[in-house]
Amino acid sequence: MPRCLTLLLLALLLALAAPGPATAQGSGGQVWVIDLSDTINPGSADFLVNGLEQAAAASASLVVIRLDTPGGLVTSMREMVKAILACPVPVVVYVAPAGARATSAGAFLMLAAPVTAMAPATHVGAAHPVGGQGQDIKGTMGEKAVSDLKALAASLAKRRGRDPKLAEEMVVKSTSFDALKAKELGLADILARDLGDLLQALQGRKVSTAAGEKVIDTKGQTIRFHQPGWREKLLSLLASPNLAYILLMIGLAGLYFEFSHPGAVFPGVVGGLALILAFFAMSTLPVSYAGLALIGLAVVMFFAEIKIASYGMLSLGGAVALILGSVMLFKSGDRMLAVSLTVLVPTALTMILFFGGVAYVAGRAQLAKSVTGQEGLLGSAGVVVDAGRVRLLGELWRYTSDQPLEQGQKIEVTAVHGLEVEVRPLPPKEHKV
Repeated sequence: MPRCLTLLLLALLLALAAPGPATAQGSGGQVWVIDLSDTINPGSADFLVNGLEQAAAASASLVVIRLDTPGGLVTSMREMVKAILACPVPVVVYVAPAGARATSAGAFLMLAAPVTAMAPATHVGAAHPVGGQGQDIKGTMGEKAVSDLKALAASLAKRRGRDPKLAEEMVVKSTSFDALKAKELGLADILARDLGDLLQALQGRKVSTAAGEKVIDTKGQTIRFHQPGWREKLLSLLASPNLAYILLMIGLAGLYFEFSHPGAVFPGVVGGLALILAFFAMSTLPVSYAGLALIGLAVVMFFAEIKIASYGMLSLGGAVALILGSVMLFKSGDRMLAVSLTVLVPTALTMILFFGGVAYVAGRAQLAKSVTGQEGLLGSAGVVVDAGRVRLLGELWRYTSDQPLEQGQKIEVTAVHGLEVEVRPLPPKEHKV
């Protein structure tokens, strides 16, 4: 099993080091299609931003973002919106195939696009902000989140010549619109059954881009499908702060167990793999170095508990540092970029019990009386064999005593001097009548 995990780790590192999809040389004039069928997270944001940059570098004539998303992180959505607004190539956000949706954060991608299209039986909207577990954000924080996203939706709608009131309704009232209604209200510019219909409808259309107004020419153009690389796929999988936190805890626990019990191997391999995945996941999340330092300090305190007799004070300090570090681990006003309490509390308590339990067992082992060597003889019982010798633990030892002893008398070792022991007679057992 350890060998399999080691090979898996090496394969993972090679995959992460491998470059993403190469940009075709001499591909000017191509139509780039970016399929975004995922939640809005750091991985999907990285994938879209890289795709738009590569399309611009390849002088693409058009970028079609084929969208199907339930929404996701506000911070990642803002990165995508900025990339769409800054793209010098005409961008079309196409909600497809039939049954797809562009809800929550996905609605903002539609509002940001110069041209929007929808397939039949699709819908857009329901962009009211919620917490990381889908719960309502209460109080002032909720009001601030709604006000912020309402202003963003209205500004994007005005920029693209769409009705800002409809955009605000999607945020404030969680309004959704099907494809026909969205076309009727001007939120969708084109209704297209498939990609071929869309390209036909786009032919000759004037579009505003970051590089100025351009005319879309799709006749005779080849289509290139931009595919996510290993990094984007793995990052999309690990983009959850909850998963990153759990991996971090597993990694620290595995390494802690390996250092406190050298030679176990398996916990160290699992811990190292989990720690690498955790750091990779946190590479695009807003990590607080203070929170990370507190978690590291907690591990140091738990480890020091094994070496120093603090009577539990180091473990208590480690528990406090671990809880504070877990709460502070991600610095963001976005509730979806924080560790959920339903994950944080049981995970932190489990880690505290694990670290404290390992420290307790290791401490007891260090404080336990030795059962081997000269120290192991102290307090052991034996019997007098003859004048000058006693039997202890199946061995014969020379002895000295300040009291007279008789053959067969039971004795106890009080000191060890080289190859000679000092003994005293054991008092006779009391018998109850």
